[in-house]
Amino acid sequence: MTASKNPVLGIWLMVAAVAAFAAQDAFAKHLAGTYSTQMVIMIRYWVFAGFVILLALRRPEGPRAAVRSTRLSAHLVRSCLLVAEICLIVWGYTQIGLINSLAVFSVCPLLIVALSGPILGEAISWQRWAAVGAGLVGVLVILRPGMGVFSWAAILPLASATLFALYSVLTRLTTRDEPTFPAFFWPGVIGAVLMTAIGLPHLEPMLPQDMGFLAAYCGLSILSHWLLLKCYEQVEASRVQPYSYLQLVFVTGIGISVYGEVLELPVAIGSVIVVGAGLYALSLERRPA
Repeated sequence: MTASKNPVLGIWLMVAAVAAFAAQDAFAKHLAGTYSTQMVIMIRYWVFAGFVILLALRRPEGPRAAVRSTRLSAHLVRSCLLVAEICLIVWGYTQIGLINSLAVFSVCPLLIVALSGPILGEAISWQRWAAVGAGLVGVLVILRPGMGVFSWAAILPLASATLFALYSVLTRLTTRDEPTFPAFFWPGVIGAVLMTAIGLPHLEPMLPQDMGFLAAYCGLSILSHWLLLKCYEQVEASRVQPYSYLQLVFVTGIGISVYGEVLELPVAIGSVIVVGAGLYALSLERRPA
């Protein structure tokens, strides 16, 4: 779309979407901390695959035309990247907590900027490179290597952010010359197949109350994406992207109130640096490079 229909509604839909993502993260931490991460994500993928198939069946052009793509190999690569990204970030939740994981992951938009040059051939101004550099400094403040607090598990959300950045850049590449729906559909379906192969050997029984948590987790994965779709129907993505950083605020509140996590001062300072650099980079998107 080229113009906003209802910017205020779009903003509130984005806020609701990131709140749903934060709640989803909270359930993921509990479930993956109790059961196999692979099994939990496999079941989430089954539900999400059903969701995208239902959307395809409801498309006005018909399901076959809606999912047709000349870039299936790229979608296969994107699906592998997304599966690995989700597994790593959820594993990170169980190792270093929600707050620390998402604080590091928030560098992802800046990594997308950095990768857009070599992969998409986009011109990146020195101001954008400066924003990327500042964001990486923020990550170093969060991780504090060499100060006795760094652990191998801190690499998990950073690797996850890198994989999701690659996924996002490849998504922009695949949607240059074809509709966006195939880029949304195929990772859900291919990912379900991949996670089934990975997750089935780790299938284990669940307690009844955790089945309810799993249902909520899967439901939130659908709700969050549905809210994003509705958001982008109302307003351009660039106008609401800054509000996506609210997920860090929501997750911090959940981490402290539900899981008893602590927001350490270096993590808070590093997060402010990363978010500030990200918002600056987003502001540059509205100017000539």
